Amino acid sequence: MKKFIQNEKAFTLIEMMIVLLVISVLLIIAVPNISKHNSNIKEKGCEAFIKMVEAQVQSFEMDKNRLPTGLAELQTEGFLQENQSTCPNGDIVTISSTGAVTANNE
Repeated sequence: MKKFIQNEKAFTLIEMMIVLLVISVLLIIAVPNISKHNSNIKEKGCEAFIKMVEAQVQSFEMDKNRLPTGLAELQTEGFLQENQSTCPNGDIVTISSTGAVTANNE
């Protein structure tokens, strides 16, 4: 016959349920805070992208002695990568004829 061990250490179902409850409460508190800051992060990313494009416009102007006509020219000349035309928040970046870089929500 099999012997049953009387003093076996293990978690009970109640203890496991309490741990799951605590983890659930922590997630309920944390998730809204993370999603609230997501839009702020994307706005800061857009500001940084605009500053980077402004620097590339200045670099283009020093190299070619003229302003670029748009983002496409910066991309074909190698000053920007091909997939860099919008901000992280989806705004479209444009370059004016004076070289000013702006983001438009279209």
